Amino acid sequence: GIVPGLIMGIGLIVAWKLQLRDMDLPQGEKLPLIERLHATRKAFWAMLMPLIIIGGMKTGIFTPTEAAVVAAFYALVVALVIHREMKLIEIHEVLVRAAKTTAVVMFLCAGAQVASYMITLADLPTVLTGWLGPLVESPRVLMAVMMVTLVLIGTALDLTPTILIFAPVMLPIAVKAGIDPVYFGLMFVLNGAIGLITPPVGTVLNVVAGVGRLSMHQVIKGVNPFLVTYLIILSAFVLFPEIVTAPVAWMR
Repeated sequence: GIVPGLIMGIGLIVAWKLQLRDMDLPQGEKLPLIERLHATRKAFWAMLMPLIIIGGMKTGIFTPTEAAVVAAFYALVVALVIHREMKLIEIHEVLVRAAKTTAVVMFLCAGAQVASYMITLADLPTVLTGWLGPLVESPRVLMAVMMVTLVLIGTALDLTPTILIFAPVMLPIAVKAGIDPVYFGLMFVLNGAIGLITPPVGTVLNVVAGVGRLSMHQVIKGVNPFLVTYLIILSAFVLFPEIVTAPVAWMR
């Protein structure tokens, strides 16, 4: 929804502002309007990429997986032909670096799949259903327990297996408790996104560490304020579900 998205955006801006207070950054000079327009013109091709990705997925031209291929090809064309910041001879080095970063992520995904298999083998979803069943009469408490459970699960599992294993288990319980399915879906995906930046697995953390050539300790330390912000926002959505459900009801 628009309102939850705005709240998350504002929350991250506030977190970044608080982070800047402890940083001794040089103050740049205010650029004249003509230079700003020139910089915007130079950034046009870069700003076009998210429009292509989101527009393509929204219109059904390509799937999210295919969008990654489109984005990579688009970036390659822009770098080689338009900006000319990269030469053909450098493509090999770029591909090798990309392969190394991807290998790290794939090892993590493989570990997450093993954890997923063990969870399924232990019939944890059925156990979880037994635990959550008595909370059906208290929707807000049920949602809080679900979110805490998913935060803990997100530290060990990637987003896709989390959705495939636990969404079919939790959704019927949530609907039975009278929780709006759209609200539940938004909360589930938001929680899964939090899991992507939560150690020890933290798939996105490992990608950032590989691309930025930083240690995992540096990345975790840097992301902590934003992780806390997301957890606060998640808690607010649990305590006040109307933040999500009211705009949805209005749009309906």
